[in-house]
Amino acid sequence: QVQLVESGGGSVQAGGSLRLSCAASGHTVSSYCMGWFRQAPGKEREGVAVIDYDGSTTYADSVKGRFTISKDNAKNTLYLQMNSLKPEDTAMYHCAADTVPIWIGYTGSFGYWGQGTQVTVSS
Repeated sequence: QVQLVESGGGSVQAGGSLRLSCAASGHTVSSYCMGWFRQAPGKEREGVAVIDYDGSTTYADSVKGRFTISKDNAKNTLYLQMNSLKPEDTAMYHCAADTVPIWIGYTGSFGYWGQGTQVTVSS
């Protein structure tokens, strides 16, 4: 059974930083494509960043230069380092994993989905 458990969310002021973690069990992060997605109340889900099998990354324009996605194969964990946070980054952040490449604009279901961690940025 594959499980994804996010952590690291919290409340910060604008300009602050957070690092989200997604601990995977039941599969190895090195063999899956993975990504971070977010959803704010009343808004559609938005792709934030994805990382492919070979480590190549894609970012939403809104977070380029501020967020960094990475994975630690030894710890079987996916990360999202978020710097220079803005109030518009406030959302529930979820990690996703799949055996096929993940398109950052995909709006359907993924093979595996975590419960999420809340990020709140105040101005």
